[in-house]
Amino acid sequence: MLGRKTVLTVAHTITYAKRLVDILSLVDDDFRVQVAFTAPPHVFGDEVPRFLDRLGCAVLPWEEAVRMPFDVAVAAGPKGVERLRAPLITLPHGAAYLKVVTAPAEPGVAGLRRQDVAPGGRLPAAIVLPHHADLAELARNCPEAVPLARVVGDPVYDRMSVSLPLRARYRQALGLRDGEKLVVVSSTWGARSSFGRFEALLPRLLSELPGDEYRCVVLAHPNVWSGHGAWQIRTWLKRCARLGIGLLPPEEDWRSVLIAADWIIGDHGSVTLYGTLTPAPILLASSPAADINPASPAAALALTAPALSPVHPLVDQLQYAAAEYRREEYAAISARITSEPGRFHRNMRRLLYRTLGLGQPAHVPVTAPLPVPPPASRPAAGQGVAV
Repeated sequence: MLGRKTVLTVAHTITYAKRLVDILSLVDDDFRVQVAFTAPPHVFGDEVPRFLDRLGCAVLPWEEAVRMPFDVAVAAGPKGVERLRAPLITLPHGAAYLKVVTAPAEPGVAGLRRQDVAPGGRLPAAIVLPHHADLAELARNCPEAVPLARVVGDPVYDRMSVSLPLRARYRQALGLRDGEKLVVVSSTWGARSSFGRFEALLPRLLSELPGDEYRCVVLAHPNVWSGHGAWQIRTWLKRCARLGIGLLPPEEDWRSVLIAADWIIGDHGSVTLYGTLTPAPILLASSPAADINPASPAAALALTAPALSPVHPLVDQLQYAAAEYRREEYAAISARITSEPGRFHRNMRRLLYRTLGLGQPAHVPVTAPLPVPPPASRPAAGQGVAV
């Protein structure tokens, strides 16, 4: 169609790709807009082509994409984007800006350092931020980028919020019976993530939690899968899976599983922080101060959620976390994820269409509830939750 606008989606990793695919619902049903995808080289990007192929996306080779003009490009990571021939909109790929980089050559808050904001010295057309508080850190690192910043909100926060009433449906889809409790174990990536403690933690889940009362699911960051390889992850966790601990593949949607949880055992990653939106008490298996942005809600969570003890009985610790749980404390933390709750789609669509040079469609953008976990996730009789 003559005059059709083009959007290039820059999917470095599965984490980035999943965030961007969610956003592309904003151009659903608009025949004026054509979307293409590309997968730049990235150390954790090996599974991206398969993920995009599974979705049926039109994928351009990276070296071809950087030679073509587009009306807008969207990216959730900085690597190589300065080469693109398009106005660029950058977005965070997780909740808030939780982590710090301590390497001497590039210290600072990950995602808001100068090299993150202006890779190769090129400023984007717009920088999407989830919270007004992020502007101060951006101003310290790259003051010339502040006029380009747009406080838009957080898409995961909004989708989880509208999906909370579906908790019972998600639990039913996971095969949980009345009275069964779901423990979700979440890990970010990196040397000090909770994944580094799985060797000790997962056997405790099997030996200390009564199998007729508790079910467990592991949500490991896609970078863990990419860094070690899917074969290795499944091999390490084969016995745990055989005995009933579920393992969510990196391409599947973790958000409905998190909403279904009765407890969350996590760390300083985004998934654990998004858990503050749910009614589940949180225990922290890992919360390294050296890796956490002290101004972030992850730092507040580290002061609020109890730390998992290696010596006290696990059931007692779950009960303690439930008894000490105060919904208002966790709600105060989750409120720091976004200063535009419920308005991400409205704000992001306005920004995207203005950058495209098009008028918005004449309808309110809808934040859709999350789908239930897929039918294949339902466990066989007598087994644990297998996803």
